[in-house]
Amino acid sequence: MSFEISISNVVQGLEPSATLTMSAKAKEIKSSGKTVYDLSLGEPDFVTPQHICNAAVEAMKAGHTKYTIASGIPELKKAVAEKYKSDYGLDYNTNQIVVSNGAKHSIHNVFFTTINAGDEVIIPAPYWVSYAELVKLSGGVPVIVQTEESNNFKMTAEQFEKNITPKTKMLLLCSPSNPTGVIYSKSELETIAEIVVRKNLFVMADEIYDKLVYGDNKFVSFPTLRSGLQERTIIINGVSKTYAMTGWRVGWTFSPVNVAKKMGELQSQETSNPCSISQYAALEALTGQQNCVTEMLVAFSERRDYVAKRISEIDGLSCPEMGGAFYAFFNIKKHLGRKIGGVVIDNSEKFCLELLMQKQVATVMGSAFGCEGYVRASFAANLEILKNAYDRIADFIGDK
Repeated sequence: MSFEISISNVVQGLEPSATLTMSAKAKEIKSSGKTVYDLSLGEPDFVTPQHICNAAVEAMKAGHTKYTIASGIPELKKAVAEKYKSDYGLDYNTNQIVVSNGAKHSIHNVFFTTINAGDEVIIPAPYWVSYAELVKLSGGVPVIVQTEESNNFKMTAEQFEKNITPKTKMLLLCSPSNPTGVIYSKSELETIAEIVVRKNLFVMADEIYDKLVYGDNKFVSFPTLRSGLQERTIIINGVSKTYAMTGWRVGWTFSPVNVAKKMGELQSQETSNPCSISQYAALEALTGQQNCVTEMLVAFSERRDYVAKRISEIDGLSCPEMGGAFYAFFNIKKHLGRKIGGVVIDNSEKFCLELLMQKQVATVMGSAFGCEGYVRASFAANLEILKNAYDRIADFIGDK
């Protein structure tokens, strides 16, 4: 008699990460010898700056290869606190900071520490693919608020308040946004903050793209909006995007002391500590020379301008201003229902799959971000790749 281990109900209902799924399909095609223009992952194409890599080597030579405190080394926590004080005027003690295995792990820790079964978390759509799934894993209920391209995919105060119920506990905000790149203005955030306080809620502010801001756009850290918000806000940040350190897996949270203490205890049972070597590399990233950040921002800004121009030139495509991050979230609704390359394109998933199969360009379907009829394309790739990719997108859309 054969035996099969059953999968838990929670994991059985879990949706896989669409970005990683599309990246895996792209790698599969690459392995067959074809060139793939991969715009699917939110990962800077730059190599981690040399001075940061050197710090990791020195950390190993110094013997920093053992367990650390579960919530992170004191030196890194101090540097994180000083960075936010310097940049945004926010005062945090090191006992309010938990360093984790990447920002995604930090988000996981927040949900599992603060959400009980049935608690509702308001999430504006389009949203990063893992938000809703992590809420579900924690036993919470994601309440998706659909925003509109006509409003630059920003949730209005009216939409926010309309979706608050007696079960609402948290609002999740990401600005600059993944997947749209839009940034909430100070005045827009202030109207949301007023409701947060009045309705006695708290906010998880995903600020991972705070340094990737273009043109005249300004990033505003949520707790700076008014007094009393700091105790109602848990900030997510890390080194992955700003310093091209995605694989090093270092992220962190700022939160009230009681929450930070419990997140540290949770992490001690889950993963012990973040990688010791990566922590010392992150310390150098924050405290060392910052020229690399400026250089990468200049390159991203040039790419953003190029992508915006190309999208505007392709028939039937549109997207909001990409004020930050490194994504274009473009509208493909005009092309749904028609045949492209002999195949009927009936949704964004089909569009992305056929674009990959027919033209070898990897993107991510808007449905994965809670917004059908759109496609996310990263511009965290060099201009040559972007040129080839958008040439192929234009050819794909022009096919019959």
